[in-house]
Amino acid sequence: MNPERIRYGGDASQFFELWHPEQAVAGSVVFVHGGFWRAKYDLSHASPLCATLATRGIMTANLEYRRVGQPGGGWPSTFEDVVAGFKATSEYFGHAPVLVGHSAGGHLALRLASEPVPLKAVVALAPVADLRLAYELNLSNGAVVEFLGATPEAMPMRYDEACASTHASSVRRVIVHGTKDEDVPTEIARAFIRARHKDPEPPRLLEMPDTAHMDPIDPESAAGLIVVDLVTRLARE
Repeated sequence: MNPERIRYGGDASQFFELWHPEQAVAGSVVFVHGGFWRAKYDLSHASPLCATLATRGIMTANLEYRRVGQPGGGWPSTFEDVVAGFKATSEYFGHAPVLVGHSAGGHLALRLASEPVPLKAVVALAPVADLRLAYELNLSNGAVVEFLGATPEAMPMRYDEACASTHASSVRRVIVHGTKDEDVPTEIARAFIRARHKDPEPPRLLEMPDTAHMDPIDPESAAGLIVVDLVTRLARE
C-alpha cells in the first residue's frame, strides 16, 4: 500500500499523504505528526499508524507542514499550514473528519479544535497541550521557545494565542497519554484537562499505564492498538 501525495500549498512541506482503504471507506482521519515542531522530524514516522487505519476502512491523510528550522516555520505559520492543510483534506473528503495529533502535532490538533473548521472529533496523543508548563519543564531543550520565538515573560500574548489550554472548544476531544512518557510528561495533559473542564464539551483524558511517548503511534504496541480502535470507532460514528 502506497499513499497518494496531494499538495495544499506552494511550499515543499505543504502537502499530505493520502492512505486509501482497499475496501469500502467507513470514515476519514487527518493525522498531524509531532517532533517538537522541528524540521528534522517529518511525517514519515506516522506512516505505519496511517496505513493501519486504512486497513480498517479509514481514509487517512498524513499532513505535513512547515516546521522550525525551515523558511516560514514556527508560530503562527506552522499552525496556519495545519489549518490550510486540514481544510484541504476536509474538502477532499467532503465531510468532517476526525483529527488526530501526536506530541507537538497533538498541540496543533487541540488548538485547531477552537477554530471554525468542520471537525468530528480530536484525538490528541501525548500532546504538548500546555505551552507555559512545557516551557517551565524545558521540554526537548527549549523547543517551546524555538517554536514561539520568545519566553512567556517576553511575549505573553503569543503564548495565550498559541496555547490550546487557553482556548475553549465545543468539539469532542480525547487525550491519550502514557504514564511512562518521559518526553511529554502526563502532568501536561492533566493541566490541560483542568484548564478546559468548563468547556461546552469538556475534554476527556485516557491515561495508559506502562506506555512511553512513541507507543500510542506504534500500531504494533498495546497502546497503539487501543488508539487504532478508538480512532476507528470515532471515524465510523
